[in-house]
Amino acid sequence: MKIDLHIHSKDGSDGNFTVDQIFLEAQARKIGLLSITDHDSIAAQERAVTLAKENAIKYIVGIELNVTFSHPDYRDGKEIYLDFLGYQFDHTNGALNDKLQMLREYREERARKILEKVNVEFESEGRELFTQKDIDAIKATVDGAFGRPHIADYLVKKGIVTDRQEAFDKYLMKCYVPKFPLKLPEAAKLVKDAGGILVLAHGNDPSGTSLVKYTTSLDEQIKIIEENFLEFIDGIECWHSRHDQATTERYLAFGRKHNLILTGGTDCHQKPIRMGTVEIPEFVAEQFKI
Repeated sequence: MKIDLHIHSKDGSDGNFTVDQIFLEAQARKIGLLSITDHDSIAAQERAVTLAKENAIKYIVGIELNVTFSHPDYRDGKEIYLDFLGYQFDHTNGALNDKLQMLREYREERARKILEKVNVEFESEGRELFTQKDIDAIKATVDGAFGRPHIADYLVKKGIVTDRQEAFDKYLMKCYVPKFPLKLPEAAKLVKDAGGILVLAHGNDPSGTSLVKYTTSLDEQIKIIEENFLEFIDGIECWHSRHDQATTERYLAFGRKHNLILTGGTDCHQKPIRMGTVEIPEFVAEQFKI
């Protein structure tokens, strides 16, 4: 059975496919178990649960929460961001939904502040400034959580940059505004109080939100996880499209040592479509009683 427990949708965050399109693709690729894990959003979950039943695909309710973390031994104690996956929680839970609504509101305010900074750059370049009309146009493209990728795509659409990477390199990295400061203890409590489990996502992703911001040493990463995360997490993502074999093996050994749930997924945003392309053993499903 093909398994993919890390997929993003257009309905919930920054994926390119709607939930319906994801399930069509899952059927075509013969994926037997999947989870949509949108950034700070569960907007896609109700539809996903329905489609899973209609298509006879096993499904796990999911989310990806962005957490702020600092360590005194790295980067002078400055905060970095890490991602944690929540699974098998009650997506109707009131406290969780209230917090996610707060995060949505903050994301919109953050986006507005980013655009204000982009306008400063435009002014120095002699470009026409973004107006409320542009802000509304960007928001119209957002089905789920409002994020920097939506702004990047609009910059591409307007012909200001050629692609997302240039948008980030030229504007969005410079025009940075901090994310909402969600801490790991609070994230863990939100998910677990809703009956779910929490999993560290892509800990050694070289080009993403990961412990690589601190160190590329797997031994040092494991030490950070062991000393700071173990009391809050139930599992660890071992298989990931940007984890090499050494990472997978090291994380597997660590997870087994501490009786953690071992998970994996492609982290597919459908750009390109790589759902189901990471080989994940069937025992992963068995851990979820599936």
